[in-house]
Amino acid sequence: MREDAKRLMTKISRRTFIRGAAAVGLLAMLPVARGCAKRCHAKVNVAIIGGGAAGLSMAARLARRLPNATLTLIDPADKQFYQPGFTLIGAGVYKPDVVWKNQSDCIPDGVKWIKQAVVALDPTKKEIRTGDGGRLTYDFLVLTPGLQLNWSQIQGISLDTLGEGNAHSIYDFNGAQKTFPAMMSFIEKGGRALFTDTYTKLKCGGAPKKICLLTEHQARMRKRRDAVKIDYFTASKQLYDVPHYTPRLEEIYQERKVNISLRMRLTGVDTQAKKAFFEKTTVSQKQIPDPASGTMKTVEESATQEVIESYDFLHFTPPQSAPDFVREAGLGWRSGKLAREAWVEVDKETLVHAVYPSIIALGDVAGIPTSKTSAAIRKQVPIAVENLIALIEGKTPEVKYDGYAACPIVTDYGHVILCEFDYDKKPKTSFPFTLMDTRKELWSAWLLKVYFLKPFYFYGMIKGHV
Repeated sequence: MREDAKRLMTKISRRTFIRGAAAVGLLAMLPVARGCAKRCHAKVNVAIIGGGAAGLSMAARLARRLPNATLTLIDPADKQFYQPGFTLIGAGVYKPDVVWKNQSDCIPDGVKWIKQAVVALDPTKKEIRTGDGGRLTYDFLVLTPGLQLNWSQIQGISLDTLGEGNAHSIYDFNGAQKTFPAMMSFIEKGGRALFTDTYTKLKCGGAPKKICLLTEHQARMRKRRDAVKIDYFTASKQLYDVPHYTPRLEEIYQERKVNISLRMRLTGVDTQAKKAFFEKTTVSQKQIPDPASGTMKTVEESATQEVIESYDFLHFTPPQSAPDFVREAGLGWRSGKLAREAWVEVDKETLVHAVYPSIIALGDVAGIPTSKTSAAIRKQVPIAVENLIALIEGKTPEVKYDGYAACPIVTDYGHVILCEFDYDKKPKTSFPFTLMDTRKELWSAWLLKVYFLKPFYFYGMIKGHV
């Protein structure tokens, strides 16, 4: 991190007492998974596909609640990443080595770990096939494989070429490490920066906005703001879809002279020429006769055109979907807007699969109408545990998830808009932030984001304690 950003972080670090007290206070207020929770002594085989935030949290809790069960976690990863930290690596706040631990150190006691990728799943036979040719059957399945980053769906881009032509993405660990030095070099040289999201549902929808605003703040701290032009392109019809927080976020972009272009889907990048290709959708309304009523009705028509934008620095977000084996197993939604990316068809309240009641799915892969964040997973896990145990005991799952999700949108080095909401996009603020106006930028939320949430993840959440 350059000197001015370092001074800012040093200034914050002097408030150690306040920071520590806030963290302790918040931890004391969070619910704890206590050892006295009712146990189920059924002798069943439970497979858990995926060892990320959702999979490890489920495994840790189930190991305590199902003492006689055979618990098997299947995941090929060597490392467990705190993925929300990738944005802070890309912004120069975190060093890369602080956002991961060895996966072997994160597997709960009493859980067998198969270090392989799942390549096929037959939900009718209740059989899992792994990359080494192994086969595993189960009685009940916890489906938490996360999502798939489809880099190749942007023409001219691949995971291996991240950084070429100054095209970067914090959605990859190595990509995040390349982003900060490239950002600083761009600010020093000047020019035009483009930031994009994507047209699919995505992991941490706030991440593209965060790195955009942090780049803008870096330019101001370096006294180079006049030398750079910053534009944000979203494939959506609005900047943010949670009305409680959207107005202030739009004001911030306007105040900082960051132009927002709506309905712009990134389709390709020419990294040699430094040109980004977009599909721009224009929506218009027209009146047509309605045969049923005999009156005129208003309908929307859309048209698309290609738009080419030059850049000096590009940060893009790859399209995302459920893993291929989920689609091939027929576990995704069969109709509706969640079908295209094969997000898993589960009841949005119980998280039980609509067709296969022996399957519970949660986390990023779940086809539910809320944001894909670790905060959402933390709220889903206890519901999924209770409902899985109900299924094992032959009971009806009755515990319901209300769609809670949280997205701390970093607006500069020192402030965050803490967005918390439910399925209805209504605010669902956690104490002590109920005492504050979370529609505005908060320094306390920055402390939460930078100092508290990472240790909370590693030592609380994936251990099944909170």
